[in-house]
Amino acid sequence: MTVRFAALFLTVLSFSAVAQAPATPPPVPPDVSPLYVATYIELRPNAEGATLVKAYRDASRAATGNLRAVAVQRMRRPGQFVVLSAWQNKAAWDAAGEGMKVHREKLHAVRNAPADDRFHNALTVGPMDIPGAASAVYGVTHVDVIPPQKDNAIVALKALGEANRAAGGSVRYDIVQQTNRPNHFTVIEMWRSRTDYEANSMSAHQREFRDKLAQMTGALYDERLYEILE
Repeated sequence: MTVRFAALFLTVLSFSAVAQAPATPPPVPPDVSPLYVATYIELRPNAEGATLVKAYRDASRAATGNLRAVAVQRMRRPGQFVVLSAWQNKAAWDAAGEGMKVHREKLHAVRNAPADDRFHNALTVGPMDIPGAASAVYGVTHVDVIPPQKDNAIVALKALGEANRAAGGSVRYDIVQQTNRPNHFTVIEMWRSRTDYEANSMSAHQREFRDKLAQMTGALYDERLYEILE
């Protein structure tokens, strides 16, 4: 009786483990073009980290198939960075990876956490060639909605993009959608100054969007501010 109970208990545990194991995300489609990549990097906060991130950004820019690459550093959290890049397609990203391997290894050696690459297709984006500015403020926000609300979120995000591009002080405003989790989005915004950013954050269109998002969200609105690495 004890043996049978133990066998039944182990079987239940096995099924429970399988049920709780995260599903492997599907691969990035090869025909997404451009492919937008947000690479989150968390390092020990020192000057070496910024230098290594800039070297990684420069290697990205020099790679065949790269369309743009910008590195930003989080305000008040100097060990956190994001490299925002765009590529012709997944094949270009993969081909560049071998050449940038040495830079990834250097970043990995001083990490607080492994680098996290998020792959996206365009939802509503501006031109590639908008330049950066030393005084600009970048916002990078992860938006997560429950799957049944994905299409409603797309409508709301597109309206937000149009309104924010027309706002005073806006330099660029991109919204991209994760290829393997289409109910997850990344909002990438650039403002001439912190004052412009703050003024827009209190705008009617921003408040309207947040009211709508509150009915669909699957996680906290993860908004983070960054400065550009020159």
